[in-house]
Amino acid sequence: MEELNKTFVREFILLGITNFPQLQIVLFVTFLMFYLLSFIGNLSIVVVVLADYALHTPMYFLLGNLSFLDFFYATTTVPKLLSGLLTDDKRISFQGCIVQLHIFHFLGSTEAMLLTSMSYDRYVAICNPLRYHVLMARAVCLQLVFTSWLVGFLYSLFHTILTSRLPFCSMRRISHFYCDIKPLLKLACTDTHINESLVNIVTGSVALSTFVLIIISYTFIATHLHHIRSVEGRSKAFSTCSSHITVVLIYFGTAFCTYLRASTKDSLELDRMTAILFTVITPALNPIIYVLRNKDAKRAFRKLFLDRLFLNNYFIN
Repeated sequence: MEELNKTFVREFILLGITNFPQLQIVLFVTFLMFYLLSFIGNLSIVVVVLADYALHTPMYFLLGNLSFLDFFYATTTVPKLLSGLLTDDKRISFQGCIVQLHIFHFLGSTEAMLLTSMSYDRYVAICNPLRYHVLMARAVCLQLVFTSWLVGFLYSLFHTILTSRLPFCSMRRISHFYCDIKPLLKLACTDTHINESLVNIVTGSVALSTFVLIIISYTFIATHLHHIRSVEGRSKAFSTCSSHITVVLIYFGTAFCTYLRASTKDSLELDRMTAILFTVITPALNPIIYVLRNKDAKRAFRKLFLDRLFLNNYFIN
């Protein structure tokens, strides 16, 4: 009889970030600017990498994949967030919620794998420069990217299947601005201790293993730089890694804070605030971090956009 009285939900309500109208407008404008910056920045990097033959190298091939991924990563959550801030309709269907969860974790875990591949690329470039084009041949780059996307897809599929099979009853208000695993587990009308443990174990394994591999790569790089006596040589080598290190620290710092802690009411509130960093801000900052600290990227941007704009204005006038 208890089972018959349960009303299974067909849609959820995303509570978003705030209910204060004045603050909603400010946040809408702010997040919209970040999203447009992410849209333009990441799409521009993809276009530049494809258009400039000088950037057809393993490093920029991986960077182009990362930018392509970041563009869709932000698009998975930010439009729904903006819609919730601008209108009162914060509903999302059960199917839409599960699809959003799958795509979000698919792209997020793939980014972790891509960042690991990029650290290996930097290790080979600095520690084995003479064998760089052999160790990072086109086939190797394609295998690294394909493996990253495949592992990300399988990881997300695992969580998606487990979450979608849970029974959700009368509770349908998600304390978040997008569908994520932990907030959904709180709404399930069954014991979810196994699911929570699997989230910590599987996510922790993926996050820690990729982070450890990145640390190993940079340990070898640091050891190699220690034997370089030239200050100019050290500075040049470090400049090729600084952008990647910055992105890695932001990405893994927020991931560890979000998914490797016990799920409580206070932690879910913190997760919601932390999620703004890696869903809204980080995808917009990544293109800036990589372009501003990379001479080749800045040259390619000037060549493709500024020089063409100057020529167009010259011919028009």
